[in-house]
Amino acid sequence: MPGYIEDRWLTKKKDPTTGKRRRTARYGKGSRYRVGGIPGVSDCVFDNLADAKAWLSSAQTDTSRGTFVDPRDGLITLSEYITDHWLPGKGGGEKTKRNVGHELRHIHDLIGQLPLLSVDSAAVRKFIVQLDEVACLAGTYAHSICSTLRAILDVAVEDKRIGSNPARSKTVKFPSKVIKEQREAWLPAVLRRVLEAISRRQRIAVVLGSGAGLRQGEAFGLSEADLDFERNLIHVRRQVQMINNRLFFKLPKGEKTRTTPMTPFVKAELLDYLAKFPPVKVELPWGKSTAPETQSHRLIMTTVHGRANNFNTWNVRTWKPALVAAGVIPPAPPGAPRWEFTKSRRHGFHVTRHTYASAVLQGGEDIVTLSHWLGHDSPTITFDHYAHFIPQSGQRGAAAVDRMFGYTPSAAPPRLILPKFSPGHFWKPYPYYKPAGQDGCNTRAAQASPLMA
Repeated sequence: MPGYIEDRWLTKKKDPTTGKRRRTARYGKGSRYRVGGIPGVSDCVFDNLADAKAWLSSAQTDTSRGTFVDPRDGLITLSEYITDHWLPGKGGGEKTKRNVGHELRHIHDLIGQLPLLSVDSAAVRKFIVQLDEVACLAGTYAHSICSTLRAILDVAVEDKRIGSNPARSKTVKFPSKVIKEQREAWLPAVLRRVLEAISRRQRIAVVLGSGAGLRQGEAFGLSEADLDFERNLIHVRRQVQMINNRLFFKLPKGEKTRTTPMTPFVKAELLDYLAKFPPVKVELPWGKSTAPETQSHRLIMTTVHGRANNFNTWNVRTWKPALVAAGVIPPAPPGAPRWEFTKSRRHGFHVTRHTYASAVLQGGEDIVTLSHWLGHDSPTITFDHYAHFIPQSGQRGAAAVDRMFGYTPSAAPPRLILPKFSPGHFWKPYPYYKPAGQDGCNTRAAQASPLMA
């Protein structure tokens, strides 16, 4: 097998006169033995021969198996590894990278100073406790941070920096995710009140959300060319995103374009809207907020100044006042700033998308078709989110169980017969019933087995 041990204090060949090995210029300086000659492995030095032989044997075996990890590669700190090796290869959009950056701050602060080799299962368990006790983070966010740390250590294993991932140890328990609330949809009466309350210029956003399932950014990014009035289709090809208050175009969520049907009501609303508010050409960066490449589209929804809608401004000045006027959320408390409203995720713009899904499923459409219209990655996501909107969800199964027992709602319910006790006597439960008169049990109850007659 490849590899050798070199004595750096003595020459390899013996002196022909004395028969002894000569001293080298390194004699008495530094570590004596150097292990080298292993492909892909840096040379390593040791003070004594036994350690050098042990390391050479282990390195040769692990190299042949493809599992060799040089301990020196794990001496850099976790923060250095993240910054210099992991982060440059991290993909994802601008918003994803921003969110990952927020998570990495906690990793740097709490565990980043440790050498990579010192990040063991005990260090990870301590890190999880600190997320709760020091950072006081919610369970779902803490779980996401731990998942990022696990992904970082997975890459470190692949890079041969460490031998195994301590975050995958059976003793490491990630924080529990908070159970997400069930998606809720607006009742038709509530939807109509909001449509009446919102401004005529911005009403089309609610129509596109609840009538076609568009997300807020997709409604803001919809252009005149995306509307096919002949085939009654809406092509969702882009969205408007905002990072650091800068707007830009990008592909819809998951980088998936899609086509959704244009119902007669949505078509009539769009035609009426376009007649009153002609589309405006808007130019924005493409892909990320700082991209040099730009695109121009004739957007349906713009501000009165002909610009793309800013999410924060639109939510505060258009959406929330409409919800207050429709009686969906309470008004600002007395003395509060004019634009201060009650925070409620249940009544964000995304509720219009839930309302659309509810209406489609109540109409009898299948999950797969709805998943395509909503742009989900798989029907499983759609089912997890909106299964409770399916008509008679759970009722048919319950009725089948009743039919199995031969029970119908019109039939009389079964009668429960309980045993009677005589004072001073001990009643033994089934199957130790005795004839009446011996233990005070009622004869009919004693013969009943079990107690349901």
